[in-house]
Amino acid sequence: IASVPIEAPHTPRFAELPPESFPYTVLPSIDGSRLFVSLWGRSAIAVLHAGTLQPIATWETPAHPCEMLLSPSGDLLYVACANSNLVSVIETDSGRPLESISSALFPAAPVGSTPNSIALSHDGRALCVANADNNNLALFDVAQRGKARSMGFIPVGWYPTAVRMTADGAILVTNGKGVASKANRQGPRPGREPPESVKEYIGGLFHGTLSVIKPPSPEAMIELTRAAYACSPLRAGAATRSAARPADSPIPAEVGSPSPIKHCIYIIKENRTYDQVFGDLPQGNGDPALCLFPERVTPNLHALATEFVLLDNFYVESEVSADGHEWTMAAYATDFVEKSWPLAYRDGNLDKVKYPSEGAFAHAGSAGGYLWDRCREAGLDYLSFGEFVSNPTRPGAPLRAKLPALEGHFDPEYRAYDLDYPDARRAARFIERLQEFEAQGTLPSFMVLHLPNDHTHGVVRGKPTPEAMVAENDLSLGRIIEAISQSRFWPTTAIFVVEDDAQNGSDHVDAHRSEALVISPYTRRGYVDSNMYSTSSMLRTMELILGLKPMSQFDAAALPMYESFQAAPQLAPYVHRPAKVDLQATNGPEAWGADLASTLDFSREDAVDDLLLNELIWRSVRGADSPAPPPVRASFVFATPPDSDDDDANDDVDDDSTDGPATVERNSG
Repeated sequence: IASVPIEAPHTPRFAELPPESFPYTVLPSIDGSRLFVSLWGRSAIAVLHAGTLQPIATWETPAHPCEMLLSPSGDLLYVACANSNLVSVIETDSGRPLESISSALFPAAPVGSTPNSIALSHDGRALCVANADNNNLALFDVAQRGKARSMGFIPVGWYPTAVRMTADGAILVTNGKGVASKANRQGPRPGREPPESVKEYIGGLFHGTLSVIKPPSPEAMIELTRAAYACSPLRAGAATRSAARPADSPIPAEVGSPSPIKHCIYIIKENRTYDQVFGDLPQGNGDPALCLFPERVTPNLHALATEFVLLDNFYVESEVSADGHEWTMAAYATDFVEKSWPLAYRDGNLDKVKYPSEGAFAHAGSAGGYLWDRCREAGLDYLSFGEFVSNPTRPGAPLRAKLPALEGHFDPEYRAYDLDYPDARRAARFIERLQEFEAQGTLPSFMVLHLPNDHTHGVVRGKPTPEAMVAENDLSLGRIIEAISQSRFWPTTAIFVVEDDAQNGSDHVDAHRSEALVISPYTRRGYVDSNMYSTSSMLRTMELILGLKPMSQFDAAALPMYESFQAAPQLAPYVHRPAKVDLQATNGPEAWGADLASTLDFSREDAVDDLLLNELIWRSVRGADSPAPPPVRASFVFATPPDSDDDDANDDVDDDSTDGPATVERNSG
């Protein structure tokens, strides 16, 4: 903490805090004698002497204390704790917690509301909480000390990051991601990029908005609260959205119910959109003009999507790899990750601001844990092949688990992210382990594989071309699926394939729409499933199969992939398709941008500026002079059958109240 005299700004004094404290903000006491410092990384408030900056006390809080404010008399400290659903209220004379205020829509909801900003009315009688991941405000009557009472909710924009109340009772809200997601026809196209003036990279696609909300009357609060609940698919008790589940589905309706599927294998790839890969499939909602890696390059992906289920309305929740691997394994990215990655991803900043996720910081992970934590709680065996695993930093050194839960639960010979290491060798190692499991007669209930080389090297001279890398990734996936389908475990196995994010491509529906697959004897054959699914839907489906409780509000609320499955298994194995392009093709000196590409850092995910990488790849595949299609704006509309008894039937109810917010977000996740 720096104390900078206004009259002498070049003579600051500093207060040293424990390592990994990540101080979020500083608030002076009413009399100015003390400083309250929220320690984002240590679940605590540090109390310092304002004059000497020496520590006085440390008060524990729920995870990720961030914004704070004092009651008008200064006797109470309100602390928003974003990696929980709570606002902690602390007595400032003693440091004693007075009460915890839950800002979630349901009292027992899993983590996921992300209360990250708070405001008090000028008389101190009303508390307003910005729930970043619920896209709403929670209002409380705090006039009676220690007995906060809910006054309802107000829908706002996407990811509200700050809330303030004016003297006349109006509410101001900044919505960090704006109002809605959108398509990005002018998005990254490996090898053939659109002009900089119109480029639509997902990391910079969304513009923040300001909601100005008139003081709502009690009658308006009733309607606004009703709208807030209608906008959320979450149910009381984190109940499963099972209204559309067939009675004989192999996917259970509730956690703990039996399933004929006993093993889930989760394969995570890197950064592709739906249109980039499946845009050429006529049976799906694709745009061939945006398809960079058609059937000629990805014959296995196309065969699997055609033989099993094509998912043409599947979305990732993430924007980039930093939040992508968190969403992929935890169905949630914390406020620390969401607010840190844009700083790290600015030009050149990855050398200055540390990559915030995948075990880089102990406090970055969700309080709800990861899928392997749920497996451990349930007594199930689990194994990671490269996910949340670090490669050795010197020859001969071992791989290392990034999290304690993975110690003893990762394959020590399966190399993690390294674009110079072929996916074919990763596939061979997995198949080797699979054969060992066959000999033993047992298979872990949950296995996750990172198969990353569809990320590509761009057009770096001497490296494989983008087509060659994507094709080798495709062939490796096909061989993995073939081996599983020919094993003794195939009759009780389901395989889920997903991209960690969709940042490296264009899509005519939405920048988050992505390639995804579900493969199992219980998967429907030759079917197009256009239900709106997300990565959280995959996670929820695996949780129901394995008997695991949800990790966050997002997987709890997600629609399980019931329609992708059938009751009767079809045990015919999958036969992989050989590559149709030259897997040994390399970028020559004539490749567009080769000189520039040779200066880029491909040693870790997203170290290269994605706008630049995507330009290099697009031009490599399509040619330097290929014209880019015009941009398309998108808005989601969710159709529900008139006779549906699903609680989500009113997800898109609009509130036209004149007392409501100027901008109301209708995004349900």
